[in-house]
Amino acid sequence: MPLVKIDMIKGRSDEEIRTFLDTVQDTIVDAFGVPESDRYQIVTEHKPGRMIMLDTGLGLDRSDKVIAIHIFTSPRTPDMLKALYKGLATNLKDTCGLDPQDLFIAVTPNGVSDWSFGCGEAQYMTGAL
Repeated sequence: MPLVKIDMIKGRSDEEIRTFLDTVQDTIVDAFGVPESDRYQIVTEHKPGRMIMLDTGLGLDRSDKVIAIHIFTSPRTPDMLKALYKGLATNLKDTCGLDPQDLFIAVTPNGVSDWSFGCGEAQYMTGAL
């Protein structure tokens, strides 16, 4: 059950954002083996100049189409994470035309005590999930 937070610069259409979200979800389902119904996504759009995403010395040439994806999830294997990173770069290029240099991904692993899906309950800890 990943929670996906996506930051982007304003300017994309609703259809472009929906295609982006669908592609991210499909890639997570493939890479992590989670159910398709485990979908928690939040998009935040920023004014131009409100996102600074440098290249960390890697020689990346980022544009104003840069996207930052932050995924909060249960711990995943290194192979799952590699599949996620490669899958997102490939799939977002194919479906959205996103240059892979404009893709920044951060994954934050967490445990069962870190989630409440509603009603003030810890469903993972109670066994409801």
